[in-house]
This record gives sequence, structure tokens and C-alpha cells, in this order.
Amino acid sequence: MKKILLLAGILFSAFVTFAQKDYKVVFDLTSKDSNDQRAAIRWLNEVSKAEPTAQMEVVMYGQGLDLVTKGKSAAADDVIRLAQNKNIAFKVCQVAMKAHNLTTDDLLQGVQTVPDGIYEVISKQRQGWGYIKVKI
Repeated sequence: MKKILLLAGILFSAFVTFAQKDYKVVFDLTSKDSNDQRAAIRWLNEVSKAEPTAQMEVVMYGQGLDLVTKGKSAAADDVIRLAQNKNIAFKVCQVAMKAHNLTTDDLLQGVQTVPDGIYEVISKQRQGWGYIKVKI
């Protein structure tokens, strides 16, 4: 009887482990290319449709700030709409903002800042998030 209960417990644990969907991905955007910007938006839309509970974050540094900068974004309306989703975040590196003479007033609605974009990406990876470099 103990063996049956032990086996049942192991099978139940395995089922619970594999049944859970743990979809977390950080997108690394350093390109100002509008095609790369559109690709990031397309991927966010596709993933959120396929798995609505997926957690996604786009981290921008270097030249990637254009995606979320007023007057420069090739997808401003999409960024604002997606930023309203509690499972999607757009985060901009404050070091890159300073280098490009940008303030938070220059960013689209819903965009957040982080002290260091590279550290943000590394932190997400340490937490088990998947990593995608946005470059098509």
C-alpha cells in the first residue's frame, strides 16, 4: 500500500510539474532598425495570443530606445497598447537614456526605466527567463 501511495504521489507531482506553463521571456533590443522594432511587437502579439499568461519583457539599450521614444517609434500605438497588458513590460536603460539625452518625458506611455539594461537582462536570465535577441 505504501508503494502505491508513493507511486501515486510521484505521478501527481510529475503531472503538476509538467502541466504548469512557465512562459517567461526577455527580449533584448539594441537596434534602431524599424524592422527589428516591428519584429519585437509581432513576437509579443503572437506569444500573448498563443499563451495569454506568458510574462514578457522588452529591454532596450544602446540604439534600441527608438521603439519607445515619442516621435521615433515605428510602433508607438502598439507599444502603448501592449504596455497596458500586466504580463508585458517595456524597460529602458537609464544609462542609454542619458547617453541619448532622453528623459522619461520622451518615452511613450507605460514604458518603464531600469538603472542598467544589461543587468536587467542578466537578472531575468538568472531567474530562469528565456532570452531572445531581437535582430531579424
